[in-house]
Formats: sequence, structure tokens, C-alpha cells
Amino acid sequence: MSPSEAAGTGTPAGGPAAGEWVRRFHPAPAAPLRLVCLPHAGGSATFWFRLSASLAPDVDVLAVQYPGRQERRLEPPRTDLHDLADEVTRVLLPLLDRPYALLGHSMGALLGYEVARRLRRSGHPAPVALYASGRRAPHIHRPDDVHLRDDAGVVAELRRTGGTDSEVLGDEEMLRLLLPAVRGDYQAVETYRYRPGRALDCPITVLTGDSDPHVLPQEAVAWSVHTVSRHEVRTYPGGHFYLTGRFGEIAALLRGRLRAVPQGDAARTA
Repeated sequence: MSPSEAAGTGTPAGGPAAGEWVRRFHPAPAAPLRLVCLPHAGGSATFWFRLSASLAPDVDVLAVQYPGRQERRLEPPRTDLHDLADEVTRVLLPLLDRPYALLGHSMGALLGYEVARRLRRSGHPAPVALYASGRRAPHIHRPDDVHLRDDAGVVAELRRTGGTDSEVLGDEEMLRLLLPAVRGDYQAVETYRYRPGRALDCPITVLTGDSDPHVLPQEAVAWSVHTVSRHEVRTYPGGHFYLTGRFGEIAALLRGRLRAVPQGDAARTA
């Protein structure tokens, strides 16, 4: 997270409810497909700004803004990932008027998976693809306790994983605003438990860094049990936030895949 991320930019997307939850940085109303982007624990919608810029105007990028940060900083963060998935699903429904894909990083990958499950169960069009970045398969649980640590312990974890600008970590006032959301997000992801159910119908592409301690190679491959469609793992040099220096490369992958989806056909794969 950079200082500009902490401040927040972008315009609301959709109706009144969606306006709180979804940011559109580079509106592309004529784009045949939407990409819904879900940030990591402690992250914000602006994490996806560079990816949005790289994909416009070919793809209409919608970045989800969780409560408890930036312009939503006065709202309490959500501490249950299943509840958060319920809310995000409801917000996205009016925006699914064209084929769409889901992309989430770390906690956002779990959230994207749970949103896709809810949309399928409720009979809505499935995503053309789920891109799960920086996260092991949902059914693989590791005991973690970051949300139970004191502030210094949480900051130490942010330093260890990367992704948060040193300027932010060195600013006491900014940390004071940021830490409640970070702690709440970590509680949501660390207390998440997979609930067995039908596999998804859409393909799943797993994106991971080759030195990410949070995702072992076999844990990335294990996403395969969560789809009856195609499964692929793409590994890049780097750690947990490998993608921050590779948004152009990730955008090229997504553009190539999503461009192949015929307009109006939400049943195709990407």
C-alpha cells in the first residue's frame, strides 16, 4: 500500500449500494466484459489502479472497496469472510449485465471464490473465469494469529509480506487509521473455514510468486479440486506481492484471455 492508496481515488460504480463498494478508475462503458477485482487483507480498491489503467478501454474494471478504509474508514471492517462474501455478492448483482471475470489477491482470492459460489447457487450467470492470486486453495487451512497480535506484531507482518510502502509503515497517524482495517481483514481470513460444496463450473487460473511463503506449489495446484473446468497455475518471480511490479504482464495475460470471450456469452471460459 502506498500513501496514495491510503488516501483513495476513483469514482463509484453502479447504484447507491454499489457506489459504496465498487470503484471505477477508468470507465469503459463500451467494453464487452467486466473484471471485478478484490484486494488483499489491509488493501483497498486503489491497489488495482495500475491494472485498470492497463486494461482500459478493452475491459471495464470494477475494484471492490471493503469497509474500514479510505472513504469508508468510519465503517467497521468486516471480520467474517462468509458475511463479507454475502455483501459483495448482493452489491455485484446489478453490475453483472455482461460477461465478467473475478480476480482476487490473497484474501481477495478467497473472497472471489466464495462470491462465485454464491452467484452459482442463486442461479446467476457464472463468471467466465476466476483468477486466484497469492492464495492457497480454500480447503487448505494453516493456523495463523496475526489478528490477535499487538499493533507492533501486525506491523511486523506487513513488513514481512511486503506490499505496504515503508512511508506508510513509518507514519504513526496513517498507521492509526490503517491498522483497524488490517486487523479486521486478517481476522476474516484467518478464521475462514471452507464449507464443502459443488465445484465451480468456470476455469480457475492461479497466479503465484515462486518465493511466496503463503502459497506452496502443491497448495496452488490444489485449487484444481474446486472446478470441473480448466485449472492452471502460472508462477512468476517474486514473493507474496509479486504482482505489484508486474501489472503490465498480468494485464497482457488477462486481456488475451478475456478478449476471446464473445460478447453476451457469459457461459464461455477464459
